[in-house]
Amino acid sequence: MTTRVLVVDDHPMWRESVARDLAEAGYDVIAAVGDGAQAVRVGTSLRPDVVVLDLQLPDLSGVEVITALCKGGTPVRILVLSASGEHQDVLDAVKAGATGYLVKSAGRDEFLAAVARTAEGDAVFTPGLAGLVLGEYRRLASSPAGDDDAPRLTERETEILRFVAKGLSYKQIAERLVLSPRTVQNHVQHTLGKLQLHNRVELVRYALERGLDADG
Repeated sequence: MTTRVLVVDDHPMWRESVARDLAEAGYDVIAAVGDGAQAVRVGTSLRPDVVVLDLQLPDLSGVEVITALCKGGTPVRILVLSASGEHQDVLDAVKAGATGYLVKSAGRDEFLAAVARTAEGDAVFTPGLAGLVLGEYRRLASSPAGDDDAPRLTERETEILRFVAKGLSYKQIAERLVLSPRTVQNHVQHTLGKLQLHNRVELVRYALERGLDADG
């Protein structure tokens, strides 16, 4: 099935350019809107597979749009495409429920690859931003007291979780650990069950909140 995408950006030329690139790449652009209210209305009613969202909108903020879209019962995958690379903007977007974050300086191929990975459920970040988010969570992290009752993960599950937190795909993790992608996926699914989480986006947020990274 063709991936259905909603584009949200208040700049008409940029919005049209993004929509055109997606359509030429074979995506079904169900709508391209210029404000937050339209984004929430269209996103809630049509339930696109991926929302490509700018943070700077004339009415609602991008974070407010993310929060509203994530309130629905059906999970929504949101790729923020913003001119801002400020880590607080990235952090706020991820905490609200964004799947990934790409700056507008990204090239066309990088953007299209990010949309494809977002549609598959991967957490995608412009290189360097994942590290900023992880670093911020580490600084904000409170004492681990109270985590004693948290489910214990195996060494392998923790290792894979660190790579998931950095936005690596199953295939990339498999290559790093010399495992099959199916084995990695099975570990992720088992970890989701242990932690009572529903998808990779929630798993990434869980990892970020604990400051996990590949060197931890």
